[in-house]
Amino acid sequence: MSGNFDRTLSREDVLRRRASLLQRLHIDGLLLVLLLVLAAGSLFILYSASGKNWDLVIKQGTSFGLGLGAMLVIAQFEPRFMARWVPLAYLGVVALLVAVEVVGHTAMGATRWINIPGVIRFQPSEFMKIIMPMTIAWYLSSRSLPPSIKHTAISLAMILIPFVLILKQPDLGTALLILASGAFVLFIGGLRWRWIISAVAAVVPIAVAMWYFVLRDYQKQRVLTFLDPESDPLGTGWNIIQSKAAIGSGGVFGKGWLSGTQSHLDFLPESHTDFIIAVLAEEFGLVGVCLLLVVYILLITRGLVITVQAQTLFGKLLAGALTMTFFVYVFVNIGMVSGLLPVVGVPLPFISYGGTSLVTLLSGFGVLMSIHTHRKWIAQV
Repeated sequence: MSGNFDRTLSREDVLRRRASLLQRLHIDGLLLVLLLVLAAGSLFILYSASGKNWDLVIKQGTSFGLGLGAMLVIAQFEPRFMARWVPLAYLGVVALLVAVEVVGHTAMGATRWINIPGVIRFQPSEFMKIIMPMTIAWYLSSRSLPPSIKHTAISLAMILIPFVLILKQPDLGTALLILASGAFVLFIGGLRWRWIISAVAAVVPIAVAMWYFVLRDYQKQRVLTFLDPESDPLGTGWNIIQSKAAIGSGGVFGKGWLSGTQSHLDFLPESHTDFIIAVLAEEFGLVGVCLLLVVYILLITRGLVITVQAQTLFGKLLAGALTMTFFVYVFVNIGMVSGLLPVVGVPLPFISYGGTSLVTLLSGFGVLMSIHTHRKWIAQV
């Protein structure tokens, strides 16, 4: 009896020490496990979606390594330290977006990258996905809430500057995500409902104005294709039609790994990036998609728990906005691949191939870990 009790205490001590070690390293164990599961799943699916291209798999694995490293480094900084440097970071990324306009690298008809030959090519707009909610959270956290008209107007101005710069690249998907990430902070900050209702009512005239004066021809065609993909089945409607075919052909259990016909016979475009979930659905069926959604739901739930437990207004606003923006990522990608939303070029988080976006996403989870693990020692920002 005594031996069993001693062994029980020993196991409890081990668990306590493990928790203490994670706390000292400022790592949230549940988030880390879920992210590693997604990393492993991503490489597994990418190998098939890319046509067994080991180069892409190795690059994705390298990006995961860099992203995890960035996540762990960012988690060491206290939220109040981040808040101190947010304005400078915001100005720096805006400067990079301006630099894209001047000396940016053009590919596939879009100028979105800064290319340093022989060193690195990166997409500055990806950094704004984290900097934007941090900036609005920093601004509102030192002011009375709900935000006044003045503070709301200033917040919207800070959101619209990078929004316009990214829209000109053109990159409508990223621009809308950045707009949403800033708007979520205002929403969490208690933005008055009458203003929210007014903004919703203004969507229609704004959409009409964007249709005639902002959207490019290919962007308009995406909307028309969304409304009627069968109108041009061999042209602009091809992507959605083939994506739906891949998803539907997978059935409940799928055709098996490396056995997807739509992707391996090159019917499915962008199978390793924006449309990778169609590959997952074809090869692993409804069961595979549901398992992925469970992991996403657990990540989002954990993010909401961290939001509720945050001890500072800055941390609460920022954690909530990052979590809700991550949800939008998942929702928009799955919605556009399944034909429920227009195609706007939003990758599936942690699954689609992409270096800068992957590092940025993991950095965002590093911020969440910092907010959670520093909560016992920080003072109000």
